[in-house]
This record gives sequence, structure tokens and C-alpha cells, in this order.
Amino acid sequence: MSKRDYYEVLGVSRDVNEADLKKAYRRHAMKHHPDRNQDNEEAEDKFKEVKEAYDVLSDAQKRAAYDQFGHAGVDPSAAAGAGGFGGDPFGDIFGDVFGDIFGGGRRGGSRVQRGSDLRYNLELSLEDAVAGTSVNIRVPTLVACETCDGSGAKKGTSATTCTTCGGVGQVRMQQGFFSVQQTCPNCRGQGKTITNPCPDCHGQGRLQKHKTLSVKVPAGVDNGDRIRLAGEGEAGEQGGPGGDLYVQIQVKPHPIFRREENDLMCEMPISIGTAALGGELEVPTLGGRIKLKIPAESQSGKVFRMRGKGVKSVRGGATGDLLCRVNVETPVNLNSRQKELLREFEDSIQEAAKHHSPQSASWMDRVKFFFDDLKL
Repeated sequence: MSKRDYYEVLGVSRDVNEADLKKAYRRHAMKHHPDRNQDNEEAEDKFKEVKEAYDVLSDAQKRAAYDQFGHAGVDPSAAAGAGGFGGDPFGDIFGDVFGDIFGGGRRGGSRVQRGSDLRYNLELSLEDAVAGTSVNIRVPTLVACETCDGSGAKKGTSATTCTTCGGVGQVRMQQGFFSVQQTCPNCRGQGKTITNPCPDCHGQGRLQKHKTLSVKVPAGVDNGDRIRLAGEGEAGEQGGPGGDLYVQIQVKPHPIFRREENDLMCEMPISIGTAALGGELEVPTLGGRIKLKIPAESQSGKVFRMRGKGVKSVRGGATGDLLCRVNVETPVNLNSRQKELLREFEDSIQEAAKHHSPQSASWMDRVKFFFDDLKL
């Protein structure tokens, strides 16, 4: 086998990082893999060379020895007896090249698996989301079987090493010089088999149950925020650690307020008289009622800002404001006297429309000019 410089073989610099080293290895391994270059001995030799170079440079200790002593520091003949370059050079190509892509990789021995994460949607009122609260939730989940302590084996017994794979969890199939590893069909990759399963969980080690948890909701949470309860997800397999429970916050619509980041928004109707003459109104906040002074001649759509009456975010920062938008309400169900007074009022302001209704007068002027232009 050629003894070219390993960095040259992979086409990388001597200060290459781990991620770029792996990318270079994948690229060369895919290019020269014998399965893609059948009856091509040169490609097979190059593949072995690439594999040898990556085995050395991907191992921190071997790489340090190679950088200091060259090939003499990582002599394959000395390493073969200790699991170096001896054995099948193609055995782990799928784990090395394709494992990271498809989520596979090499597995061995009896595997314990972490339990799955769970999500729980928690609906809160705006008041509880802003002030914080504690809520009890009932969650369906897989929990470790108490009878067998999660082992799956009948009490007093234990799982035995799989006779098919010898406890490795995988079996190797040889096809000429090409070798492929696959999950053991007998133990399904666990490395152990259960001869006497637990009567309660039937060998699964887990049972479907409901559990009640207390969730402390911090003040200032908003839609989409998540609270993580570590270890409160599904129990792991073969005694593995439990997953996590993520409590997803959903804030219910409020009859008065709408939240926008840390500010609260509300719409408030006012009468024509209050808008024209001014006045003082009671405005609701999440902390109680406050007085809002409406200046005379306020127009519909005017927004009043009340500092510090909004929300303090769970992530910190300043407390938001309450933004109150006033809408002038047209009176309805008028009696004859009210209508008569309103007509007198309308007639009185029409005499000096530009003075009393500047926006209306300006708009009418623009309409007049528009029609005049159409006549040209």
C-alpha cells in the first residue's frame, strides 16, 4: 500500500478540523468505493489508502503520533494486534460514510435507549400568563414497570445474552470482500433476550399510565413559550433515562386586551360629546382601574399610552405599556328631541365647516379638485 502523506491522501491541510476532515473522507471514500468501481483494483487500493488515512487522522492520539513521527509512529503492523488496521477494511464503511446522513452508525452490546420527549399544550388566561401561576396537569405516558424495575424480565430472572449476535446487537454478512452489518433479527439490536418476560409489562419494561404533574408557570410567558420538565417524558427502554416533557404555552384570547410583545392593546368607545369636549374615563388594566384624561377635540383612532401598565417579559427587560385606542361612537336609537338637537348642532357647525371640521373640509376640497380634473 502506498505510504503517501495522509493529509495529501485526503486533500486537506495539516490544521484541518474534525468536521472538514470527515467531509473529505466521505468524498474520497464515495469516489473510490469498490462497489462503485467494480473490477477496478486501483480504486480498491485508493479506498484502502483513504480509509487508513482517516483512521489515523480522526484519532487524536494517532494523529499526534503521526504528526511527530510520521508513518513510523502509527505502524499498521504494530497496531493490527490491538485493533488497528487489521481485519476487514470495508466492514464499517456504511457506519463511517452513511451513518451521519441517515442517522445510523455502529451499535454494539445491550443498548439502553432514552425515552421519547413529550409535548403538552397548556392553555392559560392572559392574566395567568402575565402574573404567573402553578397548574396541575395530567399526562398520559409510558412509565417504568415497577414489577420488574424496567428490565422487562420476570422478577427473580434477568435477560440473557443473545446467542445469535453474542450480545453485540448486530450481525455481519460477508459477500466476497464486501461486508455489511445489520441489526440482529433475534434481539432486534438489544444484545439480550428475555426468556421469562414480566407478566405485567409483557417484557416491554414500560407501562402506559397517567401521571399528574405540577407545572410552575413563570410570570410573563407568551404564546409559543415552552417549559421543560426534565425526565418527565416517556421512560427509557432497558432502564435507560426518561425523556423530557415540554409544556407548550397557549394564551387564550382576552375579551378586552390584545398582547403585542410586552405591550397590551385595547379599543375603547367614547361618545361624541366626550370626544369634542373632553372628559375623564375609567380604563381597565390587569392591575385594576385607572383614570384616563381625554382632551377636548380628540379624534377617533387616537392612541393613549399608559407607561408601565403592560407586561414584563419572562426573559426580562422593561415592563411594556398599555396602549388604549379610542373610537368615537355614533349614537343610535335617538328620540325625536335628540334628533332635533342634533340637526340644530349640525346646521350650526356647517356655517363654518372649515373651522369646526378641518379634516372633512380638506377632504371635500380634494374631492372637488378630483372632479374638476375629470372635466378637463
